[in-house]
Amino acid sequence: QVQLVESGGGFVQPGGSLRLSCAASGIRISQYTMAWYRQAPGKQRELVASVTDYGVTTHVDSVKGRFTISRDNAVNTVYLQMFNMKPEDTAVYYCKAQWRFQTNVNYWGKGTLVTVSS
Repeated sequence: QVQLVESGGGFVQPGGSLRLSCAASGIRISQYTMAWYRQAPGKQRELVASVTDYGVTTHVDSVKGRFTISRDNAVNTVYLQMFNMKPEDTAVYYCKAQWRFQTNVNYWGKGTLVTVSS
């Protein structure tokens, strides 16, 4: 059974930092492109950042220079380090795994809530 479990969300003031973790079980993330998405209240889910199985990263323009995605295949975990956070970063953050051999094979976590407010 595949599970992706996000953690690290919470409340932070503007300008603050958080690090999200996504721990995978039932798969080896070394064979997956891993990504973080977020969904703010009343908005569609959007891609925040991704890292391919060979380590190439992408970040959406709104988080470039503030967020960094990384992966540690040895502990089967992907991270999202967030700095200089803004109220518009408030959302539920989801982890996704996409299999390298068949891109329609995707797994999602249940999400972790991040709230940025003064």
